[in-house]
Amino acid sequence: MKPVAIFRHWLTEGPGYFATTLDRRGIPWELIALDEGAAVPADPRGFRGLAFMGGPMSVNDDLPWIPPVLELIKQAVAQGVPVIGHCLGGQLLSKALGGVVSRAPIKEIGWGEVRPTPVAQAQDWFGQEPVLGVFHWHGETFSIPPGATRLLASEHCANQAFALGPHLGLQCHIEMTQELVASWCETGAREIERSSSPAVQQAREILEQAPQRLTVLHHLAEHVYGHWLGSLSPATFSVD
Repeated sequence: MKPVAIFRHWLTEGPGYFATTLDRRGIPWELIALDEGAAVPADPRGFRGLAFMGGPMSVNDDLPWIPPVLELIKQAVAQGVPVIGHCLGGQLLSKALGGVVSRAPIKEIGWGEVRPTPVAQAQDWFGQEPVLGVFHWHGETFSIPPGATRLLASEHCANQAFALGPHLGLQCHIEMTQELVASWCETGAREIERSSSPAVQQAREILEQAPQRLTVLHHLAEHVYGHWLGSLSPATFSVD
């Protein structure tokens, strides 16, 4: 049975609750640690799906792994291999599909709310709630690529999620765990302290709110990941 490929771009930005969901459902997965120099696979058909996590870099940076990742995503979309991207991963998906990634007008860090757009696809992916609690940590934003549908927006960022068929790009984070939250607050403490953005929470507030917020977030993540996993067709399970 083919695994889901999980691409890690930075040591502290692992798969978190996404991997937990796969494990609970008995779905095998393979971590491809690009931050440790792992090679980008040449053919997406070796996997049931591709998941891209976050990272502090920009998709516009001159990094050796970005061009092959963009090409891999293009191939996956063309060949019907489902792709999901979290934050940087969502930006990679947008750029691969012809979108543009640029500096966001306001940096968002910490717990916040997003609202689904009034389209049926938003309800399919995110359920019926009019406001959803998520986690933010981004200073850039993506445009909605041609042919895709905008699904989520926040007060400070109009494009928080989009879908193109079975492919989902997220600007916000739904993969957070207590361990990830604590780690990011520690490694990103200086960024938080130096920021004057009205949408940046202090680390103390983030950590205090984490237990309650994570309970709600994991419920949302189960729904979103379940919908994405439902797009893994039986044809992708076989080994060529």
